[in-house]
Amino acid sequence: MADAKVIPFDDDRSRGSRGAGSRRRGSAAESAPVGEGPGGEVQPLPVRGAAAQDPAEPEEPDESPGARPTTESGGEEGGEDGGLERRVAAGLSFLRRRLTGDYEVDDFGYDAELTDQVLMSLLRPMYEKYFRVEVKGVENIPAQGGALIVANHSGTLPLDGLMMQVAVHDHHPADRHLRLLAADLVFVLPVVNELARKLGHTLACAEDAERLLAQGELVGVMPEGFKGIGKPFGERYKLQRFGRGGFVSTALRQGVPIVPCSIVGAEEIYPMIGNSKTLARLLGFPYFPLTPTFPWLGPLGAVPLPTKWTIQFGEPIPTDGYAPEAAEDPVLMFNLTDQVREQIQHTLYKLLVQRRSVFF
Repeated sequence: MADAKVIPFDDDRSRGSRGAGSRRRGSAAESAPVGEGPGGEVQPLPVRGAAAQDPAEPEEPDESPGARPTTESGGEEGGEDGGLERRVAAGLSFLRRRLTGDYEVDDFGYDAELTDQVLMSLLRPMYEKYFRVEVKGVENIPAQGGALIVANHSGTLPLDGLMMQVAVHDHHPADRHLRLLAADLVFVLPVVNELARKLGHTLACAEDAERLLAQGELVGVMPEGFKGIGKPFGERYKLQRFGRGGFVSTALRQGVPIVPCSIVGAEEIYPMIGNSKTLARLLGFPYFPLTPTFPWLGPLGAVPLPTKWTIQFGEPIPTDGYAPEAAEDPVLMFNLTDQVREQIQHTLYKLLVQRRSVFF
């Protein structure tokens, strides 16, 4: 009889520490499962009785008519059964931790395990298959330490921020995560509020941004805000005002580089041909978009057009060479803000010239 193979129910490899700012939910760590050897390697259970075989004596292959070819690992040829069992065991372990509350979130509500295993998996098909996002210059994002990624904002709905988050998560060689700064409206909407927190989003304020940068996180900001995301289709790819340069002041205080980011393709997913200000006031929204399909086609009109996207990260602009009081210099902040804005706008024009089609 072939040696039995034990698959552990609980895979503890996903329980790494989340840093000094994390907090623990649920029970204490469990003991290692039966059958798990040193270093987490799964060991077969010993075979008792007459079936036990001398290790020095090679096992006779089973040449019976119904026998299937096996691999050295003990599974069927190809090892697919063992891989499937491991995935099922890991999935059950994940569900148990979610149900018992035995998982971690940081002080901002960021749930790294849920983001990696569930939320990113839900966003990835839209990223890879629907928008077919092409990423350039991801190597310009520092491999460690804090950095501020500044991007243009467009598309009527903020899908561009989510796609930028997937781009960093899936393509950065150091497996970094992007923490986005979001508007107040995001955190007052039911369901959206909880999902945004789990994904690592936080309020777009200087205090939260500085705390994240001080912890060595990547922070993403879109300074155009609602002016960029809700602009008419006729003004597509024309950057709006970048606020008062608060993001530059934040980067200067922490001495982190600013990485410009240009996104092409988001402007056309919901071509905004009108804005119903009356409905916007009634619903408490900054604008109520009217597109060729919405609201005329009902829920079907809310489906975005399958445009082809390009996300390019530019060369970082260092800020660690300035004196601490530079963060209060309005002239310096204006100059750096204008430099970042011009770099993003120039890259947008260059990408538009290189683009063959909106959809291909």
